[in-house]
Amino acid sequence: MTKITSRYADFENLREQAIALRREGLSLRQIRDRLHIHNNDILGRLVRGEPAPDWTKRPRARDDLRERARELRRQGMTYDRIQLELGCSKSSISLWVRDLPKPERSRTDAERARLAGRLRWEHELAVRDVERQRTKAVAEKEIGTMTDRELFFAGVALYWAEGTKDKPYDRRENVTFVNSDPGVIRVYLAWLHLLAVEPEHLCHRVMIHESADIAGAERYWADLVGIDVASLRKTTLKKHNPKTVRRNVGTDYRGCLVIRVSQGAELYRRIEGWWHGIVSQAQLRLG
Repeated sequence: MTKITSRYADFENLREQAIALRREGLSLRQIRDRLHIHNNDILGRLVRGEPAPDWTKRPRARDDLRERARELRRQGMTYDRIQLELGCSKSSISLWVRDLPKPERSRTDAERARLAGRLRWEHELAVRDVERQRTKAVAEKEIGTMTDRELFFAGVALYWAEGTKDKPYDRRENVTFVNSDPGVIRVYLAWLHLLAVEPEHLCHRVMIHESADIAGAERYWADLVGIDVASLRKTTLKKHNPKTVRRNVGTDYRGCLVIRVSQGAELYRRIEGWWHGIVSQAQLRLG
């Protein structure tokens, strides 16, 4: 009321005049022009409670048209079809039926064909996935119980594929392993345990893009290897290049874990010798 009276100081007097004019049969537009009230909200408050004159009310025929439009909309007709049926404007139809749910659009023959094709493909993918999972499960059971010797060979091959290696131009007789697959990390740690490498001789460090969840990745890898986060060495961050389209993003991206064996030169030489022994035996099988 404060805002109203600030612009129209004699609100009650205006209201009396407005009500009197309303009872004389004037429309809101006529009252507005007579009292020079050009704010629709205030004009509505001035005549609140007073019924509109009969002559200003919408004809019954218009009400029937509105109800018919609503019924057609409930049947699923579009604005265009309702307009053709009733001969009224789309703007009126919109006002009459906008509170009703929008009907589903009928599909063309081409759209129905595409939908059928997509459903068939989704079914095919589901069938393939069942077969894929079945094959994996059977293959997993084929491994059975792994012996120490089998784990030994697996670890040697795994290190030679993923670990750092000595080069004539870059002497690196150290045992450092880097990988992002938690399964690979578990196998590697089991192999080091088989080789009697003590946990206190292992140094762990995370490598990850600077735009990733660094703290979350550090917690993940620390939990995986069973150490405290504070025991991790300083994380190596890779600078983010906005021009590069990376696929290793999202909550599942945790970078890589680096595991280094301290004072591992002697162990590295043995690993290299084991690998050459495997290669020699494989060559004999080839003849």
